[in-house]
Amino acid sequence: MPGQTFKLVVLISGNGSNLQSIIDHIQAGTLDARIMAVISNRADAFGLERARAAGIEALTMDPAEYSSACGFDHDLAKTVSRYQPRLIVLAGYMRILGADFVDRFEGKIVNIHPSLLPKYKGLNTHQRAIDAGDSEHGASVHYVTCELDDGPIIIQQRVEISPQDTAATLQKKVHQAEHRIYPIAIQRIVTGEVNFNRIKTES
Repeated sequence: MPGQTFKLVVLISGNGSNLQSIIDHIQAGTLDARIMAVISNRADAFGLERARAAGIEALTMDPAEYSSACGFDHDLAKTVSRYQPRLIVLAGYMRILGADFVDRFEGKIVNIHPSLLPKYKGLNTHQRAIDAGDSEHGASVHYVTCELDDGPIIIQQRVEISPQDTAATLQKKVHQAEHRIYPIAIQRIVTGEVNFNRIKTES
């Protein structure tokens, strides 16, 4: 809505290169949103430093401090809710969110996955694409549902697999694609061009 800040909370586990791309686009004025907080499940995640450098609140929530995954997800949901985000952005968050968390924020969680979904859900996507003899690979931004890597797709970008590619070189190509399309996908949600219920109905 005009005059309202589109608030984001970003969840990370590691380097935070996609987080940095989102920060850069916000600072450049090509993404009309504000990151309220960055939350990591790992205290050593470099993405926390990226957040602090941009003046964004950076928090760590360690699952090892909880006796159950449900307890962790419950407190994570409470922490996220404090910031009243309109969108929760998973940017290299390497922990599966429980059904209660996903249901609570249905239609408000997005993820970026390193494959052309529905191909290669899960891990090791680059090597799997090479082993299959694929000529192309890529990245997908999708809404998160309770099924792993199975939510409605918002945007994809393809990259060519060359005969010389290894998993490492292909990963680099896909990372570049991710950095391009994640801010675009979020901006489409901000403007209302993309809507979870509409995409879900169409798919």
